[in-house]
Amino acid sequence: MRPNGREGVGKGSRSRTARRWRVAAVLLMMSAACASAAPAAPTLPAEPLAAHALLTQLCDDYGGRLTGTAANAAAMQRLAVELRVLGYEPEFSPFTMPGWVRGEDRVALLAPVARPLRVAALSYTQSHAPFEATVVSIGGGRPEDYPAGELSGRVGLLDSSTPLQMPDIVAAAQGRGLRGILFINREGGGQLLARTGSFTGEPLRLPVYSIAQEEGRWIQRLLARGVPARVRMETKSQCRAVDTSNLIVHIPGKHPSRIVVGAHFDSWDLGQGAMDNGIGIAQLYALARALRGAALHHTVELIWFNGEEQGLWGSRHEAARLGDSPVVAMINLDMVGVPIGVNALGDESLVPALERWHATRGADRRLAKGVENINWVASDHTPYQLAGVRTVTFNAPIPRESVRYYHDLADTVDKVSPALIDESSAIISDVVRTLGADEMLVAVRRSKSDTEQLFTRFGLERRMRGMGLWPF
Repeated sequence: MRPNGREGVGKGSRSRTARRWRVAAVLLMMSAACASAAPAAPTLPAEPLAAHALLTQLCDDYGGRLTGTAANAAAMQRLAVELRVLGYEPEFSPFTMPGWVRGEDRVALLAPVARPLRVAALSYTQSHAPFEATVVSIGGGRPEDYPAGELSGRVGLLDSSTPLQMPDIVAAAQGRGLRGILFINREGGGQLLARTGSFTGEPLRLPVYSIAQEEGRWIQRLLARGVPARVRMETKSQCRAVDTSNLIVHIPGKHPSRIVVGAHFDSWDLGQGAMDNGIGIAQLYALARALRGAALHHTVELIWFNGEEQGLWGSRHEAARLGDSPVVAMINLDMVGVPIGVNALGDESLVPALERWHATRGADRRLAKGVENINWVASDHTPYQLAGVRTVTFNAPIPRESVRYYHDLADTVDKVSPALIDESSAIISDVVRTLGADEMLVAVRRSKSDTEQLFTRFGLERRMRGMGLWPF
C-alpha cells in the first residue's frame, strides 16, 4: 500500500485526489440545489480507494459526523462518490428526526477554587441561561443516595458507576428540586464520554453534563470533607428537528429475500468518530468492494445509518419501511474489531447457518469463540429485532489502549490501524458472502410474543423501557 493508502497509485495520484475533491463538491451542490436542468454527470476517478484510506479521508477532511450537521452531510456525499467509483448507484433514504445542536457548554468551579471544568452536555440538553449553584453528591442517583435535607436549586454530582438510566436519574433529580447534573466520566485521563441523554428525542428536563473523571472526583473529595463546592453552568446547545438521510446500496441476488448489513455513519462531534463508528463505515465499504460481481442467492442491502448515537433513528426509519418484505437477517457492524466470535443475538434459528459458515473456515481459521447466541440492545440491530427480523453481530473487541478514547477528542483515525480494517473486513465479507449464497436460509419473521421473549429471556426489558423502545 502506498503512503496515501491507495492500492496501485502512481505519479498521477495528486491530480486524481484533486478530482475526488471536485467530484464531492459538485455532488454536494447538486444535492442541495433545485436546478431545473440536470448538469452533466461528473467524471469519476478511475480507481477505488482502499477502505482505511477512505476512513482516513472522511475523518481528517470532515471531522465528527453529528447527525444534522453540514459535516455529516458532506461526508456522506463523499462516501456516495466512492461507492459510484465501485460501480454502484447508492440511494439516499431521507428522514426527519429529533435532532440536537451542540452550542457552547460551560461549567466553571467557583469555590473553593476558581477554574473552568472540562464538560460536554449530553444530547437533548436544552439551552439555558447561566446560573450558579452549590454542588451536592447524589452517588449513583438512587433514592437512597440522595442526602437528607433541602436540595432545591442545587446541582447533583452523579457517579460514573450509576446503574440507572438517564430518564430515571433526571426524573428523580427534578423531583428533589435539583437544577442540573454533573455526570462523572467512567474513563480517566481527562476524557469525556459524549452520549445521548434521551433515546426518545425529548428535551431533558434538567441540563446534564459529562465531566472529566479527575475533576468530578476532586469535587467528590471536597464534598466528603464538608467543603462546599459551587459552580456556574451555561449551555447554548439546543434541540431541533433535523433532516438527514441513510445511504443504501443494493446488490441483487437471484432471490428477492434480503440480507441487510448496516453500520451507523454518524458520530459524536468531540473527535473524528473513527472508532465509533468509522470502523463500521470502512468495513461496509470494504464489503461493497468485496461483493462486486459476487454470485448471490439472496439480495444484499448495505445501509449506512444516520442518527444512531442519539436514539437509533436511522435504523428505526429503515425497519419501519420493511413492511412484509422477505428479510433473511440483519447484520450490524458497530465498533467491530477483528472478530473472535459471531453472535446470533439470541435467535436459535440462525445458529445452524452460522455454524455451517464457521465449519468452512478450517481448523486454523476458526474464531476463538465460535458461534455465540447472546442478545444485547441499544444499537442498530434493535429496531430490526423489534420488527421480527433475525440479527447478527460479532464478538470483536477493540484494543483497550484505543477504545478507551471513543466518543471524545481522541477518537481519531490514528487509533484505527489498516490491519484492523483489513482483517476484520475479510471475516465480515466471508460471512456475508456465505450467507448470501446459502439457499438453505429462508426469510422468516418472529411473532410478537417470540420477539418479546427474545428480550425478556436476556433480562433486557428494563433497559428497553428506559430507552422508550418497549412496545409489548
